Amino acid sequence: MEDHKRLEIEAATFRRLVSHLDAHKDVQNIDLMNLASFCRNCLSKWYRAEAEERGVELDYESAREVVYGMPYALWKEKYQTEATQAQLDKFEDRTAD
Repeated sequence: MEDHKRLEIEAATFRRLVSHLDAHKDVQNIDLMNLASFCRNCLSKWYRAEAEERGVELDYESAREVVYGMPYALWKEKYQTEATQAQLDKFEDRTAD
């Protein structure tokens, strides 16, 4: 596969992932962490790191806005719920391994 075609496919896949996460705002970051060991914040950090590796200065909040589709504080206010004790216990068990 040609490099430019691979990059187009990877970029489209990233956009689809972000769109999928946006369509499923009910899935909390702790759920993602418990199931997949990554969340929207992880994706934001990876996005920022890859930008900086390519010489593009991007702060964490701007990277979060790419992933969340809005400022993180607004997303948190509108969509984030309090983690249940079961979610927190599962997270603790996962990180203890």
